[in-house]
Amino acid sequence: MRGFLNQVIRHLRGRVDYGDVRVIESETETIVIKNGIVEGLKRTRTQGFGVRVLKSSGWGFGSSAIVKDRNIGPVVRQAIAIATASRQASRPVRLTPVPPVKDSYRTEYRTDPFRVKLDNKIKLLFEVNEILKEKREVSLAVSLLSFIKERKFFASTEGSYIDQEILHSSGMIRAYARPNGELQVRSYHNSGQAGYEFIEGLRLKDNAERVVEELGMLLKAKPCPAGNRTLILDQDQMALQIHESIGHATELDRILGTEASYAGTSFLKITDLGVLNYGAKIVNVVADARIKAGLGSFGYDDEGVKARRVKLIEDGILVGFQSSRETAPIIGQGSSGAMRADGWNRIPLIRMTNINLLPGQIPYEELVAEVKDGVLMSTNRSWSIDDRRLNFHFGCEIGFRIRKGRITDVYRNPVYTGITPIFWSSCNGIGDRNSWRLIGIMNCGKGEPGQMMRVGHGTSPARFTNVQIGSD
Repeated sequence: MRGFLNQVIRHLRGRVDYGDVRVIESETETIVIKNGIVEGLKRTRTQGFGVRVLKSSGWGFGSSAIVKDRNIGPVVRQAIAIATASRQASRPVRLTPVPPVKDSYRTEYRTDPFRVKLDNKIKLLFEVNEILKEKREVSLAVSLLSFIKERKFFASTEGSYIDQEILHSSGMIRAYARPNGELQVRSYHNSGQAGYEFIEGLRLKDNAERVVEELGMLLKAKPCPAGNRTLILDQDQMALQIHESIGHATELDRILGTEASYAGTSFLKITDLGVLNYGAKIVNVVADARIKAGLGSFGYDDEGVKARRVKLIEDGILVGFQSSRETAPIIGQGSSGAMRADGWNRIPLIRMTNINLLPGQIPYEELVAEVKDGVLMSTNRSWSIDDRRLNFHFGCEIGFRIRKGRITDVYRNPVYTGITPIFWSSCNGIGDRNSWRLIGIMNCGKGEPGQMMRVGHGTSPARFTNVQIGSD
């Protein structure tokens, strides 16, 4: 592969201000069981290469599914032609410098899921499905496994050569019931950068029993009462809260207005950096592409920038953005290493890595025990947030009433509403390291044409005061 990459770079040198090439080989497998039937079984392999160039401040991109020397010339010419045309509508571009590197990165794992017998994976999903269906009210039981292995080769006109092998594993179970015409759902899922041992660690059968039990509670539960209450969000829901109201909001391309059509811009401004009170003093958030097993971890991003840990919010103050080599000089900083593409035929965009809320000092039991009147909500069911990442309305699968420090009743259809900086400023408790978990999200969407990216969020349960809650 090195010879092919060198050929591409030779075609680019002297013709562009900057150029890079990515060759990506990917293998995927997804197995879905619904109500005891194999609903889906898909295994794919893809290969291709993409060339990105910068010429007189215009970006160009070309790609091909045929990784052969004869295809290099046409793809390079296409990328240069697009760059030449786009420079007329471009502002001056200055790339933050990065040292050329020759390096490799591999996901650490014990068991390759693609070498685990298909029969064994299907058997596990059937067994989980049977547990979900034990409750006669369950109208639909779903169990799923998904695996993605990606081999990436990168070279640039600056002299970098990087190869990476990244493996992602994901498991999910979900049970639906609709006994009285009102749909209720309870689920459990997570994804991580690891091998099949990650699936074994999910303990899908044990959690299927819990999911069925809690679904039964939901069928008898009262609607969540409306009002302003203390709210605790568990790790599953906190991952979504961080993702939507901090992760997307701190992407610098959104802030600059160059990414708007898919899911909007951001309420943040460049002048907010170091000044804006984003949340309470106990709120500390980092973007960390180095954390082990994180779905948003890697060795180098798709510009050859080494994985970094970047502070976004420190003691409640906005202190950083997620950036690229092009956008970072605008704020006088180096790239945060956030440029990634979801395939060989897509140009890299600023994407979240692992956006983590750092743990606090309060054990989870105390986080609950200190609440006189409140609600604990778990697992996202619906979300709505405006195109500036400011006003949001989120719904959860299940709510638990907290009265005098004890969990008492179960609520169905719980929702909560907030305004991003006001909501985060109301945070008065974050769970300690023992309750901190890494949650993976497999389907973060951005860009046009749309790109799906895999990202992570580490978080403990967190507590917020005076939050407007209610029931859908």
